[in-house]
Amino acid sequence: MIENHRLNEKKCLLCPRNCNVDRDRVIGVCGCNNEIRVARAALHLWEEPCISGGNGSGAVFFSGCALHCVYCQNTKISVGETGEKVSTERLKDIFFELSEKNADNINLVTGDHFIPGIADAIALAKERGIDKPFIYNCSGYEKKEALKLLDGLIDVYLPDFKYMENDIALKYSKAADYPEVAKEALSEMVRQCPSVEFDGRGLIKNGVIVRHLLLPGHVKNGKKVLSYLNETYGDSIYISIMSQYTPMPGIGEKFPELDRRITKAEYDRLVDYAIKLGIENAYIQDRSVAKESFIPEFTSRP
Repeated sequence: MIENHRLNEKKCLLCPRNCNVDRDRVIGVCGCNNEIRVARAALHLWEEPCISGGNGSGAVFFSGCALHCVYCQNTKISVGETGEKVSTERLKDIFFELSEKNADNINLVTGDHFIPGIADAIALAKERGIDKPFIYNCSGYEKKEALKLLDGLIDVYLPDFKYMENDIALKYSKAADYPEVAKEALSEMVRQCPSVEFDGRGLIKNGVIVRHLLLPGHVKNGKKVLSYLNETYGDSIYISIMSQYTPMPGIGEKFPELDRRITKAEYDRLVDYAIKLGIENAYIQDRSVAKESFIPEFTSRP
């Protein structure tokens, strides 16, 4: 069915939402039609050290998102209201422009609803000699079948693993099936990129880094995520334990429990649990990164 979509199948089933609409004529649950839209393309310094490096990651932020978490920091683009339409050829050129700015990699952010076009653009760029690793930076809520379109094109997968508790996934992302979907998606990512490799500068070349953003009051969910990742994948992946949750304006009206940053005690409990599990391949964050100043500005021209 995913391959049919590449051939102009009229019912979009690219993401787990299965909204089943003709995105040539109708906006999908992702907030976008079939035309690729880019909200920002620039060097980005606020990723894990092995991704940002010294020069910055060449981040391409795509408009729209199928998940729509209530605490999203990038609402300006996740609802699909901003961004510039680009062709596959233009997207390929953006990759080269970032490479010419000495980006250490090309970082594709939230592109699941444009996977067929992104795959074509990467293939074009590789045919024309681009020599940067391609990173697929996503929510973890991905279809295994769609990810197969990226097999051999993506060098590093950078998914979130947000929830192991279905009720929390339903409450904050209207996706009660998130844990099951994320497990299958991650399995496919690790199949494609089975081991983590770094270059001589300590920058990642291949592999999978899984992010978990700790939410206020949800250390238990975080522990379940870390336990699953460790038991299933051990040292074959890296884990990034993130403290940067930032409450967005208005979140307290419907979700008062999310209207604060996480505490030092909460984050320490999760990191201590990771140590107890024996997790060594991990990144941790200073809580000072939980600031709105770390949220990039999005423009209409990439």
